[in-house]
Amino acid sequence: MAALSKASAKKLQELGAFVLAGAHGSRQLCMMAEMIRATHDYRWVGIYKIKRDEFVIVAKTGKCPPTYPRFPITQGLAAAAIESRKPVMVADVHKDPRYLPTFWTTQSEIVVPIITEKEKVVGLIDVESDKLNDFTKSDQNFLEHAAFLIARTLA
Repeated sequence: MAALSKASAKKLQELGAFVLAGAHGSRQLCMMAEMIRATHDYRWVGIYKIKRDEFVIVAKTGKCPPTYPRFPITQGLAAAAIESRKPVMVADVHKDPRYLPTFWTTQSEIVVPIITEKEKVVGLIDVESDKLNDFTKSDQNFLEHAAFLIARTLA
C-alpha cells in the first residue's frame, strides 16, 4: 500500500475525529465528501449508500447532481467494486464498457467500496476527474482509509 502524505494523513485524522464526534446526518456526510474532495483537489466526490438493491447518493460535492442519483447495485464500475470488494480505478472511462456516466465530462474515475468492520459492504465513494489517468495508488490508499472511517456513519 502506498504511503500517505502528511496532508492526507492529517485530513484522515480530521475525518476520523468528525466521525467519532457522531457525524451521521446528510449535512455531515456532505461535509465529509467535501473534506475528501479538498484534500486532493478532486473535481467531484459522491458517497453512495446501498439501500435494498440500489446505490443511493447520500452526499456529494458541488451543486450539480449526478446523472444517476440512484441505480441498481448490478450496474457500472460501482457494481464491479462491490462484487470484488476492492477499489476500481479507470484511467479512461470511455474505454470501459462498465462505465455508467455520472457527468458527461468525466474522463477517469475511482470507485472505492465502503466496508464495515464486520465485513459488510454498505456503500461506496465515487471520485470523478475531467482528466485522463488522473488517479494513482496514493489516491486509492487515501480513499480506502476514508471509506473505512465513513463506514461507521453508513452502517
